[in-house]
Amino acid sequence: MKIYYHLPGLFEFYDFYKEFLKIWSEKREYFYDWCDIGSIYGAPSDALWGGGRVGFGDARFGDVLKLVGEYGISARLTFSNSELEEDDLEDYMCNKLCEAFEKNGQNGVIVHSELLLKYLRKKYPGLYLVSSTTKVLTDFKDLEKELEREEFRFVVPDFRLNKSFKELADLPKNLKSKVEFLCNECCDYDCKARKECYKNVSLKALGKTERDFHCASLRGKEGYRFSVAMKNPGFIGIDDIVNTYAKMGFSHFKIEGRGLGSAILLEFILYYMVKPEYQLLIREEMYLDSMLDLF
Repeated sequence: MKIYYHLPGLFEFYDFYKEFLKIWSEKREYFYDWCDIGSIYGAPSDALWGGGRVGFGDARFGDVLKLVGEYGISARLTFSNSELEEDDLEDYMCNKLCEAFEKNGQNGVIVHSELLLKYLRKKYPGLYLVSSTTKVLTDFKDLEKELEREEFRFVVPDFRLNKSFKELADLPKNLKSKVEFLCNECCDYDCKARKECYKNVSLKALGKTERDFHCASLRGKEGYRFSVAMKNPGFIGIDDIVNTYAKMGFSHFKIEGRGLGSAILLEFILYYMVKPEYQLLIREEMYLDSMLDLF
C-alpha cells in the first residue's frame, strides 16, 4: 500500500524544496519505495486567510506553482483562519492565489471557517478542500461526522485521536481514505488551550490583535524538539505507519513544521521517507549546497 506524506512549507521553504525535489526525482532509490509526496502545504506570510501557525513564507506564487508542477505534486494553501468575516472574503491576494492554484494542477485548500468553505466551493470549485486540524476534533464522533461531509477530500483529526485504534479500525473503507493523520505534533497531549492558540494566530493574521498566545506548557519555552515529539503519546513513527496504520487501511500522513527551520524539516523527511543507509548522503547534499540556508 502506498503511503502519502503531506509536507510543510510550500512558501516558507521554497528554496529548500528546489534542491530537495531534485534529489527526490533523480535518486528515488534513496527513498522507501512505498512512500510518495501527497502534497506540500503552506501560505504566504501576509495571507489574510492564513491560520494554524504564524507564517513567514515570501516565495512568489508563480515560482511555487512552477516548482510543484514540474514534479507533479499537489499544492495546498493553508487558509485555516477561523475568525473570518464576510468582508474578508474580498481579499485580493487570497483570491488571486486561489485563482492561480485552481488553474494550475490538482491543488487544494486547507480550511477551517465555514464561511470560507462555502465561498471557495462556489467560486473555486476546482480546488479540493481539506478540513483543518485547527478545528481540534478530539471527540471521535465529531471526527466521523466531519469525514462523512462530502465537501472534504481529507480531514485532519486532532493528534489525540491518533491512537483510537478500535474506532479507527471500525471506520468504513471510504472514510479511512479521507483520514490524514498529524504525525509529529509536539504540543502537550493534555493541552486544553489548543483552540485558543489557533484562534490567536487567526486574529493576528487579520490584524485584530498584536498579543502573542502564552503557552502554559512546561516545555512551551523550549520550542519544537523532534526528540520530545517522539515521546508524545500521539506521535506516529515510521514503524507505526508501516506496521499498524497501513495494515488498517490508512495511507495519508501530515508532517507539521511550517514555523520551524528547514534543518528540522530535513530531519523529518530523512526519518519518514529515506532509507537509513542513504540519510547521510542526502544530508550532505543538502547541507553542502552553498545557496541553501538550512537554519
